[in-house]
Amino acid sequence: MTAFRRVERRSVPDEVFQQLLDGVVDGELGPGASLPAERQLAEVLGVSRPAVREALQRLAQTGLVEVRQGGATTVRDFRHHGGLDLLPRLLIRAGRLDTGVVRSIMEARLTVGQEVAALAADRAGARLETPLREAISSLTNTDDPVSQQRHALEFWGHVVDGADSIVFRLMFNNLRAAYEPALDALANVLGAEVGRAGHYREVTDAIVAGDPALAKRSAAELLRLATSEMDEVLRRLDASAES
Repeated sequence: MTAFRRVERRSVPDEVFQQLLDGVVDGELGPGASLPAERQLAEVLGVSRPAVREALQRLAQTGLVEVRQGGATTVRDFRHHGGLDLLPRLLIRAGRLDTGVVRSIMEARLTVGQEVAALAADRAGARLETPLREAISSLTNTDDPVSQQRHALEFWGHVVDGADSIVFRLMFNNLRAAYEPALDALANVLGAEVGRAGHYREVTDAIVAGDPALAKRSAAELLRLATSEMDEVLRRLDASAES
């Protein structure tokens, strides 16, 4: 059985949920593994059975375990059953940054951003001019790299809303949640992008003009700046880890 530790905050099942989630994501509890019985988990963790039951129910709602009435609770493969809400947790695994996850986030950001910009041009057009230009103005009125990133996120939030797609909106929310806590660490990488106000204006001009093809190309040019920079950083990190 994985090395569970006693829970200090006994009244908070969040602690139990977090330990179980860590075990699944970090591989200590592999796909197909059976979790200890509810009573046994409660004893090992030093918590009540209701706290364990609530944590297991939350884990089941994420799709990471299958709870069978009167039977074992089985771990499922998070790669096949997990959702985008796992991304923030997957960034750091076993105490280390997972460069593969970072690369995937940047690739998704580049790919989705192009399509979102095209949809915004088609569905919103000139209605986005004021919020987009205000976001660009805020971005250019500060030299703080973290503030610039936040204004860039505000810009893209307006673009996503203009695309009028609940799926893309939820994807944006999760991608943002994945890397927003690391804005300080990402300052140098994303600086290659958020410092290019002209590129943001080109995306805005294309959206306002109602030109989906141009909006897609302009968004790709903008987002590719940070993607390329991050790819180079990750290559160096991977090379360092191998040496």
